[in-house]
Amino acid sequence: MSLSTPASVQKLQAALHDKAKKSADFRFYALYDKVYRKDVLTFAYECCKANGGAAGVDDQTFEDIEAYGAERWLDELTQELKSRTYHPLPVRRVYIPKPGGQQRPLGVPAIRDRAVMMAAVLVLDPIFEADLQPEQYAYRRGRSALDAVTHVHKLINTGHREIVDADLASYFDSLPHSELLKSVARRVVDGAMLHLIKMWLKAPVEETDDRGRKHRNTRNRDEGRGSPQGSPISPLLSSLYMRRFVLGWKKLGHERRLGAYIVNYADDFVICCRGRAEEALATMRDMMTKLKLTVNETKTRVAKLPEEKFDFLGYTFGRRYSPKTGRAYLGTVPAKKRVNRIRKAISNETGRNRTLLDHQTVVKKLNQMMNGWANYFCLGSVSKAYRAVDGHACKRLRQWLCAKHKVPGPATRRYSDEVLHDTFGLVRLKNRTNSFSWAKS
Repeated sequence: MSLSTPASVQKLQAALHDKAKKSADFRFYALYDKVYRKDVLTFAYECCKANGGAAGVDDQTFEDIEAYGAERWLDELTQELKSRTYHPLPVRRVYIPKPGGQQRPLGVPAIRDRAVMMAAVLVLDPIFEADLQPEQYAYRRGRSALDAVTHVHKLINTGHREIVDADLASYFDSLPHSELLKSVARRVVDGAMLHLIKMWLKAPVEETDDRGRKHRNTRNRDEGRGSPQGSPISPLLSSLYMRRFVLGWKKLGHERRLGAYIVNYADDFVICCRGRAEEALATMRDMMTKLKLTVNETKTRVAKLPEEKFDFLGYTFGRRYSPKTGRAYLGTVPAKKRVNRIRKAISNETGRNRTLLDHQTVVKKLNQMMNGWANYFCLGSVSKAYRAVDGHACKRLRQWLCAKHKVPGPATRRYSDEVLHDTFGLVRLKNRTNSFSWAKS
């Protein structure tokens, strides 16, 4: 759900951005009061509500807040901020599965804390947006992961064919508080705002074990590092700290000296080189050590095109062949693991445990998933991946229909691909390529 930013908030953001843009050395000294300004905090709450999400450690849901009275709830939160009695609650730790069987830790702050964080982002983002580098694509208006993919493709096709395929170990959990706050303080001298950010960084984390017992740890405070991935403020802080690396790479002359260009999205980045990639890799390692970040050596390597391939933001870059001419070229395809991921998601939505649902509900969900996936995977040679996803969706929907209506399988005539698409309304991804002049292979 997309919300329209109120005119008064837009005006505030425009003024902050213009001031930051005009003066690279200006430091903002009166920001805290903007966080609890009624229009800002109300819009921040509406943004959090639109994003949904689970309750924090206090178990308070959006439904609870609406029943209590959102305006009354916001007034009380405003008073806490105004009187400087506001303190964030511990962050609830949850885990989501990652490819390969690992789990990614996420932080779920209480809704009250999410609302205040979002208000702070509304105030701080236009200031730091003026400072972020063009090579940084994450969490920025008018920029996307697809823009980063396109940037890498252009660099490769202009001779930058040695790639430092980099990976940082637990980037969000490793952000050093002292250095991160220095990055913030370079622009912000409002002590109350800095204290707010410091409290969020040091907030305890609460986990529930297999027996339902709750445990709290203070690792972030004790070790002075980490920003819970999943909190509204973390994307801004992570981009701000990554800026130190991106800007430093250029200011120290490594980009010019090595002919090596960074493309960054959140904690993912590659360095595209005309040559001397091993030297670029060593230089990057040294810089990350100084930034108190850790390079994941098992996932970091140099890939030399066209002999080798590499993955970045869900796409595989490497040598491709034109099906019409047989000519080799350097291009992109959706990475196999991302194709497998959507196939697995389709399988989960068409399991036997879902046969109580009606076919309209199942098909609608499949179409949403497949269209969302294809909206992202729309660059380069996508037809083969689309056919694989289409074929799997037809197979799984057919099996689901057989199980629901107790029809002996495989029922390829009764539930042919044409029937699934034309009668049941299952989307055809391959039809999308009719409008892609560059994606018919």
